[in-house]
Amino acid sequence: MGRNLLKTEQAITFVKHTFSKKLTETLNLIPISSPLVVLDGTGINDDLNGTERPVSFPIKSLNEQRAVVVHSLAKWKRVRLRDLEIEENEGIITDMRALRPDEDYSPIHSIYVDQWDWEKRIAAESRTYSYLKTTVEMIYRALYETELEVAVRYPEKTAILPAEIKFIHSEELLALYPDFTPKERENAIAKAYGAVFIYGIGGALSNGFPHDGRAADYDDWSTDNEEGYKGLNGDILVWNPIINAAFELSSMGIRVNKSALQYQLEIRNSLERASLSFHKMLLSDQLPESIGGGIGQSRVCMFMLKKSHIGEVQVSIWNDEHRNLLADKNINLL
Repeated sequence: MGRNLLKTEQAITFVKHTFSKKLTETLNLIPISSPLVVLDGTGINDDLNGTERPVSFPIKSLNEQRAVVVHSLAKWKRVRLRDLEIEENEGIITDMRALRPDEDYSPIHSIYVDQWDWEKRIAAESRTYSYLKTTVEMIYRALYETELEVAVRYPEKTAILPAEIKFIHSEELLALYPDFTPKERENAIAKAYGAVFIYGIGGALSNGFPHDGRAADYDDWSTDNEEGYKGLNGDILVWNPIINAAFELSSMGIRVNKSALQYQLEIRNSLERASLSFHKMLLSDQLPESIGGGIGQSRVCMFMLKKSHIGEVQVSIWNDEHRNLLADKNINLL
């Protein structure tokens, strides 16, 4: 078993190196360092769906001021664009490591999160659906080409991604499958097309519910776009036949500007957040316009290497019962 695990580790390295190189080049990104923790109470940490608790601890040398382990770097990256004086159509990318202790265990979830977190400075006039769509297509091309290279190096890992990715708004998806839950809708559209970008995620749809939750203060899910819908963000999903389900690889979007932030905070009854450091910077025009997102490293490796459990491509914490149950199925966790 040990040698097989070693081969998996080598394959993981190949996938990560190949994709990150393609992504960096195609989006014109500069690799940078990033934090594992940020100070609490600044508004910098990613609130995800707004309910997840971060790992928190006091710092002795800062008079017991509390720090939190990042959930992601969605807002930190935007501040970094400013600090590094990144120019328009240039961006940054970093290896993000996070802990999400409220994550429910499943074959595709663990409490450890690793992703390529990227952010790109854009002009104000680039806050459009067409710019978002072009960026998604560039990212998808990097995924598609990576899978082809993996299949050449490891012939048993057959490439299955379609050459093009389907785009659909969450309202269109609801109209297509009105009696399905959001996850059922994702499964249906991903299986039909192989790869799909569902955009406009966070705001309430015609049925009164959002397709999925989004925090109010990073992605813009409320601005009218040229397609006649609301939202400039979304998720890249592919159909994963190993687990027989839609498989999210990336959440991304054009970030809120001042008016979108104010509007989304109001919708979420969170106007008190306007007094936090990050929000004050944005509301006082101190931050650049940007587009960005996270792409799951373990998720990409799991898909490219045709694994059935995320623990096969990352080292996390699992109980012995879970490990033994999977081992009986010849699924060995790292």
